[in-house]
Amino acid sequence: MSEGLESPQPSRAPLPEGTLPVAIGLFLAGFTAYAFFKVGQVALGKEHFKPIVALWFTTFALVPGFYMPIEQELGRAIAHRKALNQGAAPIVRKMITLSLALSAILIAVVLTASPWLTKHMFEGYWAVTVALVIAFIAYAPMHMARGIVSGSGRFRGYGIIMGVDGLARIGACVSLWILGVENVGAYAIAVVAAPLVAVAVVALRKDLTQQDGPATSFKEITPNLGWLLLGSVMGAALVNAGPLGVDVLASSSEAAKVTAFGNGVLLSRVPLFLFQAVQAALLPRLARLAAQGAFAEFRHGLSTLLKIVVGVAVLGTAGSFVLGPWALKLVYGDGLDRRTLTLLALASGLYMLALSIAQAVIALHGHRYVAYGWLAAMVSFVTVTAFASHDLYLRVELGLVAGSTAAIVIFAYALRKQFALGATPDANLVAEAILDSPFGE
Repeated sequence: MSEGLESPQPSRAPLPEGTLPVAIGLFLAGFTAYAFFKVGQVALGKEHFKPIVALWFTTFALVPGFYMPIEQELGRAIAHRKALNQGAAPIVRKMITLSLALSAILIAVVLTASPWLTKHMFEGYWAVTVALVIAFIAYAPMHMARGIVSGSGRFRGYGIIMGVDGLARIGACVSLWILGVENVGAYAIAVVAAPLVAVAVVALRKDLTQQDGPATSFKEITPNLGWLLLGSVMGAALVNAGPLGVDVLASSSEAAKVTAFGNGVLLSRVPLFLFQAVQAALLPRLARLAAQGAFAEFRHGLSTLLKIVVGVAVLGTAGSFVLGPWALKLVYGDGLDRRTLTLLALASGLYMLALSIAQAVIALHGHRYVAYGWLAAMVSFVTVTAFASHDLYLRVELGLVAGSTAAIVIFAYALRKQFALGATPDANLVAEAILDSPFGE
């Protein structure tokens, strides 16, 4: 593992001009997610849409968690080769092998658990379980493609992947609705197959081409992969744990409640998308300061970013308290109470702050602390959800708040410790935070 006192490796120069297409892609991905939930529920009804809710949050609890580290390490390794004027094709081939092995393991686990998943999570729809398997087949190449374009500095391609993925998904959903299709499996396939369209688009643009170069080994592409995997899996699981927890705890007659809770979680994430826009605006400057060795200015900029994040979190929580029930009723026709929407917004705000601090810790080479923090967060979520209350929604809401709070405590400690040890920020790791999106694709 890389520690802060080691000399930094050559890395790609952060590209501020790349943040605009990334921001546009993130906006399209977020907007189309809300639209998919709306159109899907109109087409299927709230009870029959419940397996799609379970598939959505299961997919985005697993896929970013396992494949984001591969994307990040692939991008880092390609950037390192680029700085040395070396071709990166051997790295891509090596990472394809690793990605295929990971996909095979995940598919085997899903197939083993398929009877339980089908019965308890997907309301008996085997087609939805099959869609979850397809998700690993479709998202592995998408994350590979994102790693290639980010490591090559082709941020326009990154934005295209994000945007086309979302547009293809909502396009398929709207087409099914217009055609009067009411088959749950068809909508499930629409959720998971869209990434293949995005990969095809950037492949046709030649954004994935790489020159041949020196042979590589796994040591070159996986120095932090273990810590990244643990932290990423736990972090992605936490942000998607709410609807899945309600799904597991709900009775068979409460399918509509699961869908309603999923809608509430989506609404509570509006500040998270604002947070990503703030990141896209401010992180390039922090990356430049890190690259220039202006560490005092970096700390000041980081402090400013965290203050803005706190402001967005407070605004989002207050907004949910005042307008949440009205907004949810307007968009999805659901009637979650003010307490639920406020606690969900608070949990999202705390997660947003935890993620911001975690990214700073990673920039200071504190990968293992981030892994510990997200692991502690998930343990806190499970413990509080199990014992805090018998109310279906309240126990999960309190678990989400407790999980993100535990992560903040550990990350804040790690940040202070890394600075006290004299760890210096890595510009490449700061730049990667712009592309770190565990909220859904």
